[in-house]
Amino acid sequence: MTLTSLLPSLRKSIPDPFVIDRWPEWTHLTTTDVVVSGVSLLRLVELCDTPCVHIAAAVVPGTHGRPSDIEQSSVVVARVVEIAADGVLVLDADITRVQAHASEARLIGRVSTQHSVPFSLSSEQSAVLPADLRVDDLIAIPCRGAVCRRQLRSGGVS
Repeated sequence: MTLTSLLPSLRKSIPDPFVIDRWPEWTHLTTTDVVVSGVSLLRLVELCDTPCVHIAAAVVPGTHGRPSDIEQSSVVVARVVEIAADGVLVLDADITRVQAHASEARLIGRVSTQHSVPFSLSSEQSAVLPADLRVDDLIAIPCRGAVCRRQLRSGGVS
């Protein structure tokens, strides 16, 4: 349990904590954005639309953020297209063919003070996101390795 999960109103002033080993180098969260190696993911969406991908060096596990010399990591930003009644999220990106760390998914673009609830992103992956999630919200999802945008398209090449 974190303070922001117990008191979601704190999200207006501090971002939810994150597992640094799952995100690319030099990642830091704000209350409404994720910044990776100096690149705002909200700005990336403005330039590229969704789904979009940012690739940077991976973090060496257990080093508190030291960049790897050989491994890469990605962040996919996808838009919520539909929220089914059973809690299944439909995104404009197919993340089933990438090694997504769905448990680290983050709402970006707005602050939510609602308690977090589990949503299903696929048959094997789920994310805990604010209960007031809505269509057109943006979700940032860290992934292992270098992800190509074409991998996120339905029927894309992996």
